[in-house]
Amino acid sequence: MRKFNLKGTVIQRMRGIERETPKAPENEKEQVQVNTEMSAGFTSAQGQLRYAWRTDVGKLRKNNQDAVILGNGLVGVADGMGGHKGGEIASAGLRDGLLRETKDAEPDVQTLEKAVQKVNTELWERQKNDASLSGMGTTLTVLWPKEKEMIIGQVGDSRAYLLRDSELTQVTNDHSMVADMVRKGVLTEEQAACHPMRNYITRAVGTETLIEVDLSVHDRKKGDRWLICSDGLHGTVFGDELIELMKTEDLDEAADKMLQAALNGGGKDNISLILLQDDTDDSEPEDKNTEEAENKADSSADVDSSEEVNCP
Repeated sequence: MRKFNLKGTVIQRMRGIERETPKAPENEKEQVQVNTEMSAGFTSAQGQLRYAWRTDVGKLRKNNQDAVILGNGLVGVADGMGGHKGGEIASAGLRDGLLRETKDAEPDVQTLEKAVQKVNTELWERQKNDASLSGMGTTLTVLWPKEKEMIIGQVGDSRAYLLRDSELTQVTNDHSMVADMVRKGVLTEEQAACHPMRNYITRAVGTETLIEVDLSVHDRKKGDRWLICSDGLHGTVFGDELIELMKTEDLDEAADKMLQAALNGGGKDNISLILLQDDTDDSEPEDKNTEEAENKADSSADVDSSEEVNCP
């Protein structure tokens, strides 16, 4: 796993992207956002897709550094970091830049890679030229549906899950120090959940000149339910509880329940989530040419069997 190109000890190298320690707000907090004007803009070629999204500042933070990405057929979450100003600028900049770079584009892995790299460079240059933004960055988890496949882009520790046939799968890998240790067998999942360095991530958009993006393509199936979320949700709600909440039939009700569960669990971080329901018919259409040939063969057989046979 490639680490940030910063000097010093491990902790010193990671300090620039350590998440801000939440403090109790002094002023009134932002409210949960459910902006119906935002639209994913799915095309007919992307199939029948429904979605619900929520984002909330949580119980301890004063501002929401998460950004929900909806537009051009994209759905995603960006979780900013780097102080009050930097975190919001990084996540919003990634959201706006991605929507700009993918405008009128067809879902494609190379197009998504190019768009993320372009915005990464812009954010990197911006923090280099503004000392007040030094150390800012943002995670990215984004889905871009194709006709029969789902393109997934991943940087950082926001996540994408797939619920298929009542089985939940995490389809992205966290880019964090504790996730690295879990993959190496140094920590268990339970130990990672309470590890003192669980907030250190090893990769974020806008933190260096070129960022490594995990890009993958998954098959789609009718009935799939996808979840994209920041760690404000997956760090609090997981396991059987997450599965049961995702199974809630109504998408809006499911989104509300998941948000409330995260708040009930402490709401220590900003909470953002998007639920995506795939209602696309994935059955293969019959081949018209084959069907016509079979009909002709049947008609020919009927004619032959009706002919009279004259015996000598």
